Amino acid sequence: MNYLAHLYLSGESEKLLVGNFIGDYVKGKQYQHYPDEIARGILLHRRIDSFTDAHELHRAAKHFFRAEFGHYAGIVVDVVYDHFLAGNWKNYSDISLSCFAKWSHSVLLANFKHLPLRVQGFLPFLIQHRRLESYATIEGITQALNVMGKYSSLPAKSEPAKQALLYNYPILQTNFEEFMGELIQYVSDEFGIALNQPKKL
Repeated sequence: MNYLAHLYLSGESEKLLVGNFIGDYVKGKQYQHYPDEIARGILLHRRIDSFTDAHELHRAAKHFFRAEFGHYAGIVVDVVYDHFLAGNWKNYSDISLSCFAKWSHSVLLANFKHLPLRVQGFLPFLIQHRRLESYATIEGITQALNVMGKYSSLPAKSEPAKQALLYNYPILQTNFEEFMGELIQYVSDEFGIALNQPKKL
C-alpha cells in the first residue's frame, strides 16, 4: 500500500500514524530506537506490506502493469490503490479527505524530529502539492508516478501506467474494494485499530 492507505489504516493514534508513514525508511531493528507507539506503527507498516504482497487480489492486479514495469508492478498497484481510496474516500471515512490530509500533515510536522532524513526531505513537497488529495484524480496519480520515476527505481513510464489503469478501471476498482475490505478487517483483528468508517444503512 502507498502513503494514503498507510496513514488511513493507522486509525486515530498520532504516534502510530507516524510510524506507519515512515515504515519504508526504517530498516531491520532500527525501529527499536523509536518511542514505543511509533515503533508499533513501523511494525504495523511491515505487516500491512506483508499482507498486501501475499494477497491473491494484489497479485492479480499486478498482471495489468507487469508488461511495462516487471517486478515493480506491485509498486504501481499500491499507487493505484491509493487512487481508489482517495476517489472513494466517503465510503471509508466519516471525515473529508481534505480534513484527514490536513490532520495527517499536522501530526507529521509535530513529530518532524522522529522522521528519517529522507522523509524530512520530501514531506514539505508532499504537503505543498497536496499529494494525498491529488491521488483522487487520474492526473494526480499520473504525476505521482512521474515523480517516483524520477526519484526512485520505478521505471519512468507514467503514461503507460495511466493507460493501463484507464483501460482496466472497473476491474481494478472491484479488485481494490474487495482487497481493502479484507485489509481493514486484518488491521482491526491483528492490531485492534478502529477506523472511523461511515455507518452503513
